[in-house]
Amino acid sequence: MALIVLDASVLVALLDPADDRHGAATAALRRHAGDDLRVPASAYAECLAGPASAGRLAAAKRAIRSLVVEVVPITEYVAEEAAELRARHPGLRLADALVVATAGVLDVDVLLTGDPGWRDAASAVEVVTPE
Repeated sequence: MALIVLDASVLVALLDPADDRHGAATAALRRHAGDDLRVPASAYAECLAGPASAGRLAAAKRAIRSLVVEVVPITEYVAEEAAELRARHPGLRLADALVVATAGVLDVDVLLTGDPGWRDAASAVEVVTPE
């Protein structure tokens, strides 16, 4: 069983059938269905913001829970790693640095994201691309 960290972009695409990455995100999550899926608390909040503003928060939470995803807290160590990542990669947003740092701290097998730019900041990046 592989350890997978999910970026918000993957869950946003999964939750929104109109998203251009929806099919690819769905397929990627099916491929990793038997794996240990984790999402940093910051990315979890990010992916729920849209559904919350549209009155679909409960449905979004159920959909994410159905994947058996564990929400990983942002610890002091992850925050420090994110700060170091931002120093080395100034173009990396804080929210993204927190996801990449979580993946690094957990020593994941795959970091699943929709952002191809993360390949410069992390190893084991799998990019979900629009179909």
